[in-house]
Parts: sequence; C-alpha cells; structure tokens
Amino acid sequence: MNRNQTIMLAFSIMALSSVGGMYYLQSQARAGRRVLVVSTTTSLYDTGILDEIEEAFEAENQIDLYFVAAGTGFAIAQAKRGDADVILVHAPSEEIAFLESGHGVCRKIIAYNYFSIVGPGADPAGVEGMPPGDALLTLLESGRAGEATWVSRGDGSGTHVKEKGLWSSLGHEASALSEEGWYREAGAGMGKTLQMAEEFGAYTLTDMGTYLKYREVGLIDLEALVVAGRGLINVYSAIAVNPEANPDTDFESAITFISYLVSEEGQAIFENYGVDTYGTNLFNPAVELLKTGSDPTTVDWIETAAYFEGSECPVRFRAGMSMLYG
Repeated sequence: MNRNQTIMLAFSIMALSSVGGMYYLQSQARAGRRVLVVSTTTSLYDTGILDEIEEAFEAENQIDLYFVAAGTGFAIAQAKRGDADVILVHAPSEEIAFLESGHGVCRKIIAYNYFSIVGPGADPAGVEGMPPGDALLTLLESGRAGEATWVSRGDGSGTHVKEKGLWSSLGHEASALSEEGWYREAGAGMGKTLQMAEEFGAYTLTDMGTYLKYREVGLIDLEALVVAGRGLINVYSAIAVNPEANPDTDFESAITFISYLVSEEGQAIFENYGVDTYGTNLFNPAVELLKTGSDPTTVDWIETAAYFEGSECPVRFRAGMSMLYG
C-alpha cells in the first residue's frame, strides 16, 4: 500500500470514529499529486481561513492539503505518532516541548491575534474593560457567589493552555477550579465552547478570530469584554515533523507549505481574511513585523509570549532550512 492509500485509509477510519472536533477536508487525493497532512488547531479551522489557504496553495503546487482540526494538544500528539507532516498550533510552551522532544523542526511564527474574555452583554460580574488578571479574579468571586458561570475549553488546546496559564499566574489551578460548580468544561473546540457559553449565559476565553466569525453568522451574541494587551496575545506557528523522528513524513512538501505561509502571498491571506465580511482582519501577519520591528510593542509581546532562547526557532531545530530564517 503506498503512502497516499495509507493516508486515505487512516483518515477514512478517523472520519468514521471521530468525536466532534476532528475534521477531514476533501474526500480524495487527486492523481499524481502529493498528500500533505496538516494537523491544526480548531481556531484556524473554525474561521474558514484554511479553506482560502488551501485553494491558493494547491493552485500553485502539486500538493493536496488534508487538514485535521482538533486542538493543539491533539495536533501535537498526532504528529508525534507520525500521522501528520505539519502542525499549525498556538501554544508556545507545548511547541517548545515538541521541538525539544525531537519530533518537530523548522518552527515559524506565521500570524497572531488576541484572546478575549467574552460573556453576556449584561455582564453580571462587571468585568468589562478590566485587565485580564483582575477580570478572572472577579469572575472567580462572582462564580463562587452564584452570580457568574465560566466555560473552559477543557480539551488541551492552545486556548485551554492559555487559560490554565492565566489562572496559574493568579495562584489558582484550573484542575481545582473545575471541581467547583460555576466552572464548567466543554471538552470541545472553540466554536462549540462559545455556543455552550451562549447557552448558559456564561463567560469564556476565546481567540478573536473564532469569536468574530461566530458572532457575525449569528451563532452567538456574547460581547467581547476584555480584549488585547500583552497577556492576551495569541501567536500561531507552523512546525514541520522531524524526518529523523519519522522517516515517512513528507518533509519536502512540509517545507514547501511552511515557505508558502511565510511568503508575501501567504501573509497577505492572513492580512486580508475577514476584512470584507467583518470589517477587520481575523488574523495579523507576523513575518514582516518580526523582521522589521515596525511595531516594537507588539514585537515585544510576541517575543515574550512565543520566543525561546531569543528565537522563534533556535538553530539546532532548523534542520538545515536556513532560508526560512533569512
């Protein structure tokens, strides 16, 4: 059985057995084209930007993209098993561990936006406009007083990792909070979590891209109450699977895809996606910003949140692909 057939069989099985958050895009590979499996966070999938990237990339390359979206934790686990060639994720601490374990190489920061604390327009906890830490402590007090409900992703995704980090920085562990009645876990993707928060009149942490998409199409009426700022920056990265860890990975195609994402054309998709529909872009391109330092404040926030050893990808993890870092 050749590689394409193996991928088709594996994903057919996964499509039949998946639970909620996993999506298999495209029904079949086209003859004579390579297949690149991209495991990705649901926040990219839910916004629809991957469809636009897929169409543009496949028009220029003899490579079919197959996306599986189920959150950063799943994306990394799938890549470690050798079931993906590239991951698109947004949890820097998990990404660093993925590189250091020897499973990933050639990490490139591709885009950013912001997380936001959203909730009912009435804002019963009164957190609108607060700094993130103050807002969460207020929500904790209001929740324990029976005046507010919090919905967590609870799925090991990048958003969930961010939320846990915010609680931890305030001296609280999400695992302990989850035992309290006001704190509920969705165990689902961002879209489903937002809909659950809508249903319960609750607060949640979301990436702004998915929030704007779901609000625009009328699936939620939640208001963005705590937005932007250093503590809420949300950085997206692409990482290739290390061919030394998985000799069956299509490393050449992975580098072709990552090179496209950081190219002027790829970055333009991030810059323009959503403007016509939402009046603003859902993502901000990161490559030129980091290269030129044109917005020192945002660059500092990105570097603080997503760099390690002073780099988006230290030299020892670049697998000889220096052209990605010129």
